[in-house]
Amino acid sequence: MAGYLFVHFREKTSPDGEQVYFALSRDGFHWEALNEGRPILWAYYGDHGVRDMTIVRDEKNGRFHIIATDLSLSYGMRGKYRHSWREINLHGSKCLAHWQSEDLVHWTEEELLPICDDDFGCAWAPDVIFDPETEEYVLHWSSCHAKNDYGPMAIFMSRTKDFVNFSAPVELYRKEDSGCIDSAMYEENGKYYLFVKSEGNPERIIELAADHVTGPFKRVPAFDVSMEQIQAGLYEAPTAVQLTDGRWCLFLDYYGVRGAGQGYVPFVAESLASGEFIRSDAAFSFPYGFKHGTILKITDEEYERMKAHDWSMYAERR
Repeated sequence: MAGYLFVHFREKTSPDGEQVYFALSRDGFHWEALNEGRPILWAYYGDHGVRDMTIVRDEKNGRFHIIATDLSLSYGMRGKYRHSWREINLHGSKCLAHWQSEDLVHWTEEELLPICDDDFGCAWAPDVIFDPETEEYVLHWSSCHAKNDYGPMAIFMSRTKDFVNFSAPVELYRKEDSGCIDSAMYEENGKYYLFVKSEGNPERIIELAADHVTGPFKRVPAFDVSMEQIQAGLYEAPTAVQLTDGRWCLFLDYYGVRGAGQGYVPFVAESLASGEFIRSDAAFSFPYGFKHGTILKITDEEYERMKAHDWSMYAERR
């Protein structure tokens, strides 16, 4: 028996929402919050808030890494960003926040990874996947860039073997007729499937497939048909996990209302290759609206360790 760890943030107007939260599940359907729904990790550097978390287990040494967008709307939107998303996009952090752990319960202090150079705008929504062809990890994220005069965003990537040294960023995927953000990539039967939020034509999540981590990517038409059931312009932040029965669950972050009504909506498919996802709200339960995060499969020992751990030391900012 194993389990799942969901690393995410919460959409709150107070700064504690833009921190790192954990939730556990035995089956991927029913979730419970750790630390009584309070933050596990706090951002002390950069913007003093983080969003859009991803978590990965290093296949070589077993170490865990959480990487997140360095951004606080609670603090910054009213101040240095002057209530402007464009201001964030152009002048937000070029760094990503990073934590490490050997056991999922003891974590290093936040550090900032200076991943982008001066030609980039803000670095948004990181995700990580292992590339077996090079035995490196591919870190990918969304940014605007000087290449197109800081117009529609694209997905960029950098390689690393140790999460210390990163290669110079290069473009991973650019959508020709609109910007795209919030990339998430998964492997199935030797092929790679990339989900992104398209900012137009359509203004929905799209799925792409490739034979290699770095592409080239082609649209999965059946997925476009699946997404016709949901209202355009209200979903973002795709994240997926393969369930114990082999099916895949794709979570899409609904932001069509203000406050507590926001959060992930689940869609289930027999395979990523099929692209045929069915909305499955009734089969899942969450303690509150999880926001943009990532799910990690964990062992039974890791699940029990996290369940038994005394998280009270994380009850308040330290």
